[in-house]
Amino acid sequence: MDSQEEINAKMRGILIDWILEVHQKFDLMPESLYLTVYIIDMYLSLQSVLRRELQLVGVSALLIACKYEEIWAPEVNDFILISDSAYTREQILKMEKAILNRLEWNLTVPTPYVFLVRFAKAASSSDHKNDKEMENTVFFFAELALLQYGLVQSKPSMVAAAAVYAARLTLKKTPLWTDTLKHHTGFTEAQLMG
Repeated sequence: MDSQEEINAKMRGILIDWILEVHQKFDLMPESLYLTVYIIDMYLSLQSVLRRELQLVGVSALLIACKYEEIWAPEVNDFILISDSAYTREQILKMEKAILNRLEWNLTVPTPYVFLVRFAKAASSSDHKNDKEMENTVFFFAELALLQYGLVQSKPSMVAAAAVYAARLTLKKTPLWTDTLKHHTGFTEAQLMG
């Protein structure tokens, strides 16, 4: 955010919160959400963006992520409607191109979601009734982490492991961190606490 003159971490958080709502409204895959946030953060780290264009960056990033991850991606007109016609088709497509060029079309990246799936399974107990509760809590904390600009520089695997740790703490699982989790995540409890 240091390179941004008109945008701060709070504005980014508001944008990501809106992206979460749009993601839910369109019933998109989790991969699309995490890739969208990655695209937004990378673009903001490389390109100065005007305040009035921040939502345009978000809409265009979501469009890119959907094209990359979804079988049936929403169309540009869907994004125009969801943003209350704040931007035209041409503006969205122009920003899409600008983002892709600035990121050099590098969209195959490890996001926290890649790690979350594996780590959540490792965190689940043999009691299948609680598996869904654990999984939902892990994903809740992971989505909360998306809102936190301070975690942008953190390794995606660390963010995912921290979400599992927070979920186990919330659900009062003992021990909080098992050898299985240490093995699958590559992190000790001390590393997550530090």
